[in-house]
Amino acid sequence: MRFPHAAGIAAVGIVLGFAASSAVAVPRTIYDPATHTFLTYDPDKMRQDAQSAPRAGAPAAMAPRVYAKPDKKFDRQVVAYETEEAPGTIIVDTAEKFLYYVLEDGQAIRMGVGVGREGFGWTGIVNVGNKRENPKWFPPDDMVERQPELAKYQAQGMDGGEGNPLGVRAIYLHDGKGKDTLYRIHGTIEPYSIGQNVSSGCIRMLNENVTELYDLVKIGAKVVVL
Repeated sequence: MRFPHAAGIAAVGIVLGFAASSAVAVPRTIYDPATHTFLTYDPDKMRQDAQSAPRAGAPAAMAPRVYAKPDKKFDRQVVAYETEEAPGTIIVDTAEKFLYYVLEDGQAIRMGVGVGREGFGWTGIVNVGNKRENPKWFPPDDMVERQPELAKYQAQGMDGGEGNPLGVRAIYLHDGKGKDTLYRIHGTIEPYSIGQNVSSGCIRMLNENVTELYDLVKIGAKVVVL
């Protein structure tokens, strides 16, 4: 994939944000699979910056927002993992911010996750009730209270794709009676949030990791959240 180059775009591996420079500016987000991060930019502003120097007295552009990449310990890896749970089980350690997909022979695939922030964490045993690619996103009530502009997505949801907070895959968690808990294991457009307490209770993963997990896990699989 080729990425745009212009003043205001920093090195690949960081997420950038710019103030819109015109009423018709449409911010775009591009996912960089090489660094597992997103670049957000304003096409109108980039075009103007490339074609002309700043006018005297013109307001300065908003400084790039730089986010640290997740610690390397959160990278996907196969580790020794002793458990009595059967292969195919998902175990989420919310304290250490790791998700384990249990393999045979005392091993597991370990991947870093982002979990519920203070007041939104939870523990328990649930099951995989459904899986979807490029899922729709429905903002929870508490989020709409904080950000009323999201109310338009409550009824029909935000379509999957660029800018969708659920990323590229979602695994839906149901309780023992088959009822949707409204919690998900899903991708993210904020890769820097991995390893942090940031969500409203969902389990966030890097898009490439949730894609692997999506392909591995079966409907009905046990999910243990510690």
